[in-house]
Amino acid sequence: MQFSNGRRDIDPRRALSANGPADHRGLRTIRVGLVGLMDDVNAARAWIGCLDAFKAARERNARRFRDWPGAEKALGAKFGIEQQFVRIIDKSQFDRLFRERISGDEFEALVELFEGPLIAMFGDVRPDCIVVCIPDALGDLRVQNPELSARERRALEILKREEESAQGDLFAPTEEELAEAEALRTTAEDLLFRTFYRALKAKIHKYDNAVPIQVLRRTTIDRPEDAGHSQATRSWNFATALYYKSGGLPWRPADLPEGVCFIGVSFHHLKKRGGHLVYASVAQAFSSDHEPFCLKGAHIDHEQRRDRQPYLNTSQAFAMMRDILHGYEKRTGVKPKRVVVHKTSMYQPEEEEGFREGAKGIVPACDLVWLRQTPFRLIRKGSEEPWRGTLCQIEGESYLFTSGYVPWWDEFPGAHIPAPMQIGSAGPTDIEARSKEILTLSKMNWNSSDGITRLPVTLLFAKKVGEIMTELSDNVTPNPSFRFHT
Repeated sequence: MQFSNGRRDIDPRRALSANGPADHRGLRTIRVGLVGLMDDVNAARAWIGCLDAFKAARERNARRFRDWPGAEKALGAKFGIEQQFVRIIDKSQFDRLFRERISGDEFEALVELFEGPLIAMFGDVRPDCIVVCIPDALGDLRVQNPELSARERRALEILKREEESAQGDLFAPTEEELAEAEALRTTAEDLLFRTFYRALKAKIHKYDNAVPIQVLRRTTIDRPEDAGHSQATRSWNFATALYYKSGGLPWRPADLPEGVCFIGVSFHHLKKRGGHLVYASVAQAFSSDHEPFCLKGAHIDHEQRRDRQPYLNTSQAFAMMRDILHGYEKRTGVKPKRVVVHKTSMYQPEEEEGFREGAKGIVPACDLVWLRQTPFRLIRKGSEEPWRGTLCQIEGESYLFTSGYVPWWDEFPGAHIPAPMQIGSAGPTDIEARSKEILTLSKMNWNSSDGITRLPVTLLFAKKVGEIMTELSDNVTPNPSFRFHT
């Protein structure tokens, strides 16, 4: 990764402490808004104020969990809270709406109780990011979706059982693998229930002049250090995310080729008007030349599946490719030199034809890469797990370890044998080069300071984007910026 003044490193916390963020141009004051109940806002104000101070890491592995040096040292920034950007939620209204059993109307009213103070700060004079302070019970709140008819609910229950049975397709799945499978797409469960966080996030997408929001749960502030990450690690993660959502760039990829547009394609369940269940396709685009963005694709009939996997027909794949390339040119002023598509299932012939036709005459080269879970495991001789970054090729099949032993941490951050991703392509490509790109893209999560994720950024936020899509009506276009989805 690349940081201030072009310096390179593989560890964000070490590099930020030594060099500062990629866009460092001197000390920057970030204006933070606060919304929440009085007690939560006061706690958040004090905790954010302490981000200026040094905090010692308490975890055992000092190579992985580093001391928090303070916001100015790590990010070249100060987080300022002006009173004009503080909004207090009326506690009597909150208590009247928030109960153990809550109706659909009360849930909607509760979301609107927070929405009003938020949009009041979307004017010409605005904060850079708004922190929504919530008690943990509110963060965990979910209610049955009242908009579903009995018929739709029955259809979703059937779909949910189908999805649960599909988990048995994994070979001895661990909790981490099941969580990863869920992270790639929204499920029937996400339509059956609504959550406060998702509903509030979706509200912001209705406004063209919105400010990104960052949710701060009370446990992040109050949880004892012996019950999870230390205050130093919490400060690293929260401040890095807040810096990015406020328009900053903590780090950028150092080795991605210029002029290449990387696209991640995923599918999500949505309820279309008329009560028919459909899949909605989503494309997430990333390049070293511009801000990441995402676009809503076509609605796909639930029966448009092969091997239980939805797919795009030729015209849908063509339209998605053209929309992404138009979005890239609009943001950069030039056409990309190459396009690489990532997908978590193998390409159907219609998809390959549509993507290649969509790129034809615009982009000289188009690579169609797929990644999927696999029962393949690799055991190394000795005490160390397979290293992250290992590419194993056996009998024409390729397996890439995006998780595994991390040498600069001297640790494998997992409880089970590392599981690789099987990687392949529709059409010839350089698998080793594509694997290096995927590894680089798996370090582009600015919502954390770890600098490591199992999935590339093209697919990392698939579920979060899809969840927001479930809350939006068909006539609302989601904000394309990743800052509104992470």
